[in-house]
Amino acid sequence: MRLRTLNDPDHLPALDPAYAYQRPAALLGPNDPPPRILLLYGSLRRRSFSRLATEEAARLLRYFGAEVRIFDPSDLPFPDQVTGDKHPAVEELREHSVWSEGQVWCSPERHGQITGLMKAQIDHLPLAIGSIRPTQGRTLAVMQVSGGSQSFNAVNTLRILGRWMRMFTIPNQSSVAKAYDEFDAAGRMKPSSYYDRIVDVMEELVRFTILMRPQVAQLTDRYSERKAAGERVNVAGDLAAAAGAVIAPEKVT
Repeated sequence: MRLRTLNDPDHLPALDPAYAYQRPAALLGPNDPPPRILLLYGSLRRRSFSRLATEEAARLLRYFGAEVRIFDPSDLPFPDQVTGDKHPAVEELREHSVWSEGQVWCSPERHGQITGLMKAQIDHLPLAIGSIRPTQGRTLAVMQVSGGSQSFNAVNTLRILGRWMRMFTIPNQSSVAKAYDEFDAAGRMKPSSYYDRIVDVMEELVRFTILMRPQVAQLTDRYSERKAAGERVNVAGDLAAAAGAVIAPEKVT
């Protein structure tokens, strides 16, 4: 499988556990099963800071009780390079996206924008594969790393893409400036306000994912899709729900 193995998954040297909830969504809904989070990064450099930041995010998500997968895009082709997208990396990326309840996208900022690799991964995720929608209704956290001063160009673009992919992008975000100064020789992030912001973002992602889990089906139920599929609504149930009864509208064919 094209998933990165997370080194020292439970070692969090920059985190002060005295201030960190291990189950930040405990009062928002059931944490069982653990929220499923897919993480994507946007650089293939040997010392890729977007990958290192993504790995720190994954460790924090594990600490907060989530199940994580980090996709390795090393052999991912360009969109439209392979006829019919029949490539094992493309197929696996889509399978992981379908598996996920939430995602983290982390790109370097290059020439003021996200990288081609980051965009290629998102472009390989169609809005629909038959009746399956690989991204619709998932929560999304966006992050970026920069070689210079702090910028928000990449996270702003990722937000636009998340909206286009019908995802629920959380309010918080992370932008790490001068990323080359923020990681030690072992590739671990040093204690800093940038690290603390990543903690904030992952904590919030878990909360939103748990909070929305029981509501996703209703929040993504669209008139245009019901009409295209010929799924008529149960008018009586709809009226009862509007009157305050705890009756969910049902679809009838």
